[in-house]
Amino acid sequence: MITLGIETTAHTFGISILRDKTFLCNLREIYTTEKGGIIPIEAAKHHALISENLLKQALEKSHITLTDINIIAVSNAPGLAPCLLQGMKFAKALAAKLKIPLVPVNHCIAHLEIGEVTKAKDPVLLYCSGANTQIIAYASGKYRIFGETLDMGIGNFIDTFARYSGLGFPGGKYIEELALKSINKNLSSSNLNKYTTQKNKPNTNKESKLHIQNLIELPYSVKGMDVAFAGLLTNLKQKLDSKKYSLEDLSFSLQETAFAMLLETAERAMAHLGKKELLLGGGVACNSRLQEMAKTMCKERGAKCFIPEKEFLVDNAAMIAWLGQKMFKSGIFFKPEDLDKLDINASQRTDQVNVSWK
Repeated sequence: MITLGIETTAHTFGISILRDKTFLCNLREIYTTEKGGIIPIEAAKHHALISENLLKQALEKSHITLTDINIIAVSNAPGLAPCLLQGMKFAKALAAKLKIPLVPVNHCIAHLEIGEVTKAKDPVLLYCSGANTQIIAYASGKYRIFGETLDMGIGNFIDTFARYSGLGFPGGKYIEELALKSINKNLSSSNLNKYTTQKNKPNTNKESKLHIQNLIELPYSVKGMDVAFAGLLTNLKQKLDSKKYSLEDLSFSLQETAFAMLLETAERAMAHLGKKELLLGGGVACNSRLQEMAKTMCKERGAKCFIPEKEFLVDNAAMIAWLGQKMFKSGIFFKPEDLDKLDINASQRTDQVNVSWK
């Protein structure tokens, strides 16, 4: 079985081709801006412009033709409506042309399901992307949300502060680089080498003290199982405007504070559910410091931490194809003659999806 996956929920337009359990390709192109964040209409125009060419590249890389494809899977929820509509339009046209089934896939659940490539069996998912921040786990026939953000997603929070600081978009990589500079400027060259080459090993006492010296006190907003970033963002802006703190130290403190909030709620969910696996998902999970903190927490709990490769963490079409294939085999799809009954659901929550394929 050959599945064509299409990802189009936000700034990324992706195409992946899956043959049974082997990915033949996983391509993507990202809409970016020099100033500001995502402009949904412009992102949708970007997707429309590059979709045909990206499909052509995917077929060439996979050494197949369009007629070899058996089913199409497309992300239809949740996301930015203009982007979702463009992806749905593209997917429906292909499905009608090829006369093959179309499978609608929930983007958030796809982030969890692709964790199977890491051999994770029954994890708690720490899902941290631009718009989404959730603690998710499967229980009683659905993926349940055990904690989430009360205002903005962790990625949007980081991007907003990065834009305010005059950095580019997406801002996560710039904040991570500045946070590392905050550490580096307080380390000797020998200690710096130790930090960068043994990042996942316990810090020496000297390194730990240096980290504490860099840490600026910021609001820590954990409310039960939920987190909030608006107050933290306001405080960071105020501290930056005061010119009393360097952007490097503020970036370092942002990561230490926000990631600790995420892992506190994730650990509490693991304890509540009695689960021994943590899976990271979403673009923010590419951050090396978040990965390090997650591994440390799991080690202290006697649990396992699973982190997919970067191409499966960021928004990608491979996870759409992976879940779409499973759903199709369970009878969840739309026939070519029923495509007009399929629509996007920009605000669909993870726990609103009946997980009948498990």
